Amino acid sequence: MTGTLVLAGTPIGDITDAPPRLAAELAGADVVAAEDTRRLRRLTQALGVTPKGRILSYFEGNETARTPELVDELLGGARVLLVTDAGMPSVSDPGYRLVAAAVERDIKVTAVPGPSAVLTALALSGLPVDRFCFEGFLPRKAGERLSRLREVGEERRTLVYFEAPHRLDDTLAAMASVFGEERRAAVCRELTKTYEEVKRGPLGELAAWAAEGVRGEITVVVEGAPDKGPEEIGPEELVRRVRVREEAGERRKEAIAAVAAEAGLPKRVVFDAVVAAKSR
Repeated sequence: MTGTLVLAGTPIGDITDAPPRLAAELAGADVVAAEDTRRLRRLTQALGVTPKGRILSYFEGNETARTPELVDELLGGARVLLVTDAGMPSVSDPGYRLVAAAVERDIKVTAVPGPSAVLTALALSGLPVDRFCFEGFLPRKAGERLSRLREVGEERRTLVYFEAPHRLDDTLAAMASVFGEERRAAVCRELTKTYEEVKRGPLGELAAWAAEGVRGEITVVVEGAPDKGPEEIGPEELVRRVRVREEAGERRKEAIAAVAAEAGLPKRVVFDAVVAAKSR
C-alpha cells in the first residue's frame, strides 16, 4: 500500500494557535519535510514533541530535486508530513509540486488545518468577505507589478496580497495608481504576534503611511472594484479595459467583445472608442 502525504498548517505567529493534531503528526510521521529545519526544531520544542521520523529540508531551492525522493517514500508506504515556516504548505509556500506529484500517482493527500494569514487578514479587514481572491506576492519589478494590478483592475471581489515590508510603500503606491487613491484597503501587520496592527483606510493614505517605513510580516486586503452601470463607462474607460486585456495576451477582437459583454454595450460602441483613441 502507498503512504499518505499530510500537509500541516503551522502557527503564523502565536505558538498556542497550533492545532492539536499537529503535535501527534510531528511525533508519528515517518518523514517530516520542513521548509526550515531550524524553525521546525523550535516548533517541536515549543510543543514538547520529539519526531521519530527522518527530517528533511524541503524549500524553494531544492523543491524540484527533492520531490521525487519524497514520492518514492510515499510509494513505499511512508507517512510524510510537510510543514512550512508559517501557515499552510502550497499557499505561497513550497508544497504544490509534491501535492501534484502525489495526486498524479493516486497517493492519498490529507491536511491538518491550521492558522491562515489570508483568512485572518480578510476577517480583520472590515471589507466584504462574501467573495474574495488571493493574489499572493506581486512581481518585484515595477512594470510587471503594474501590469499584474491592471489585470484585476475591474475585479469586484475583495483582493488579498502578501508583501515584503521593504516593498510595501511601492506596492501601495502602485495600487493607488491603478485602483484609485480612494479605494479602501487594510494593511495587516504581524498577525497574532505581540505587535499585531491593522491599518485601514484609502489606498492613497495607506501609501503615505507606508512611506515612513513598516516592519514585520504583511498581508494587504483591498476592496473590490465598484459595480459600474453602462451609463457610467465612458470611451476612455472602455479603451483602457481593452488595453488591459491586450496586455494580458488577448487579441483585440476578443478583448473588444469581452469588454462589451461585461459593460452591457454593443461591440460596435467599444470598437468605435478604440478606433477614435487610436486616431488621436
